[in-house]
Amino acid sequence: MTYLALLQPLEHLFRHILNGLHHVGLPWAWAVIALTVIVRMLLVPLTVKQIHSMQNMQRHAPQMKEIQKKYKGDRQRLNEELMKFYRENNINPAASCLPLAAQIPVFIGLYYTLRNFAHESASKHPGSLSWLHFVPNIAHHVTSHWSGYVLLTIYLASQLASTYFMSGTMQQSQRVMMYILPFVFIFVIARFPTGLVLYWMTTNLWTVGQGLITRRLIPKTPTPTAPKRTSRTPPTEEVAAPEDGAKPVVAKPAQPAQPRRVKRKKKKKQARR
Repeated sequence: MTYLALLQPLEHLFRHILNGLHHVGLPWAWAVIALTVIVRMLLVPLTVKQIHSMQNMQRHAPQMKEIQKKYKGDRQRLNEELMKFYRENNINPAASCLPLAAQIPVFIGLYYTLRNFAHESASKHPGSLSWLHFVPNIAHHVTSHWSGYVLLTIYLASQLASTYFMSGTMQQSQRVMMYILPFVFIFVIARFPTGLVLYWMTTNLWTVGQGLITRRLIPKTPTPTAPKRTSRTPPTEEVAAPEDGAKPVVAKPAQPAQPRRVKRKKKKKQARR
């Protein structure tokens, strides 16, 4: 009962929002899309924090890789050093999850709203539930009509594209997992109402457009690169690592070999003669 009591306010809220958008003149399907745009516009401040956090993590990626390599055998020490590094450099790794976490209540509330739409009679929500004369009813399961499979395909492609833009700071294993999850999740979302897939498809397309704009407007943070060596660059001498308690030895560039001086004995003898 407590679980249902928490979900009812969300359901009533989104029902009122959809009713308001429908009374303005939008069909029910376009009201869902308009709700998606409103939610993503409200999440713009969190999205800006997410972008700044990703850029900050990209800027400090070499240092974090060194910490991971140094403490790869000690998981607890690794977490402690990473948290310390985050505090010192003002990095919030959880900021990349804020927009997604904020959409979970919207997803749940819209799910129960559309589910009740399917159970109620058409007299309680007059108006067509079709979309573009392509989807017959957004309150029915997505697999109830062949158009739903087209939406699932678009959802999958948009989810992979949005993952591409949001996984720039992830490790290789995490990035692979994020690319596999949409294929697993598609079997779950196939049981959802078509309007919910329409909502998630729209928010993925918003994320893709946001990623394209971000890449154009925000310059990439330069990564530190080692200076290029030329034929005139003197080679550095390799110095063994100092023992415990010893002072570190700074490697000095090797001195170029001095040219040998050839004694000009013959010229001196000729000059004496």
